[in-house]
Amino acid sequence: MKALLISLFLAVVSLSPMSAQDQQGQDEQGQEDLPTPMIRSRVDVVNILATVRKDDDYVANLTRDDFVVYEDGVPQEIEFFSYESGEDAQPLTVVLAMDTSGSVKDKLEFERMAAMEFFKGTLRPNKDLASVVQFDSEINLVQDFTFDLPVLEQALSTVRAGGATKLFDAIFLAVDELLRHQFGRRVLVVLSDGKDTNSLYSQEQAIRKAQEEDVVIFGIGVRSSHSNPNFGALESMAKSTGGDFFKSKIQLARLREAFSRINAEIKNQYSISYTSKNQRADGNFREIEVKVKRGGVKVKHRDGYFAPSPFDDSGN
Repeated sequence: MKALLISLFLAVVSLSPMSAQDQQGQDEQGQEDLPTPMIRSRVDVVNILATVRKDDDYVANLTRDDFVVYEDGVPQEIEFFSYESGEDAQPLTVVLAMDTSGSVKDKLEFERMAAMEFFKGTLRPNKDLASVVQFDSEINLVQDFTFDLPVLEQALSTVRAGGATKLFDAIFLAVDELLRHQFGRRVLVVLSDGKDTNSLYSQEQAIRKAQEEDVVIFGIGVRSSHSNPNFGALESMAKSTGGDFFKSKIQLARLREAFSRINAEIKNQYSISYTSKNQRADGNFREIEVKVKRGGVKVKHRDGYFAPSPFDDSGN
């Protein structure tokens, strides 16, 4: 495994991506099927992934004209719109971050089984990629991005329990060193009891990084019989990025239910993009509100985004 964060003495540590030789060996048979990389420039376009529900059902087949988007209260013009369902949906990239601290070691086997079922039910062959990260007192890349399900299953079998919990560091680095280099829909699924005991990055820094890189966080709060969970931070990070949070117990059925609900969310997303009418590069946070022109529905999306700063050429 490759360490993302080696020690408390390192303020910023890069996750080393898999070498070209290793990647070629792992995905040689499917290499031609990998999506063509998309060039990312300074981002003036704001991307939103939203879900629409009425009662307990997802609302499908809405059109661009059914939506209205506001930024800081100002209506925006929707430039790109699609319903991300089925084989024609944009490529999906998932990082599964598993809390392997000592407080949750009694549920690792159930987590492995439920996670693998999630991969099998969510990833489309030769199109969607997944990666596995484990975090405790260190953060390790267990498996780099692949669409090979047997490789992912083998990686999950190697996950072992460790010591303290670097929850915020794991989220920050999973976004900064893995997901921001991908394109299409980017999702981070975090399994944890929510108790951060040893991070260098703060909760606010982790949320900001996810918002800057258009990453949707889904949290599964796993409750251990050996410690008291603290789900508040994980729930806040999920809601702020347009994802969701699910409480779970040690039972396999509860974990399966949580993963199943995440799968349903991913398969019922609307992708909406617009160019902000506010062209100031001030680095400020801008609130987003998405409304649907019909009654009785609930729209879920990220709270907003950070505008580029005057000295930032990387985009949001």
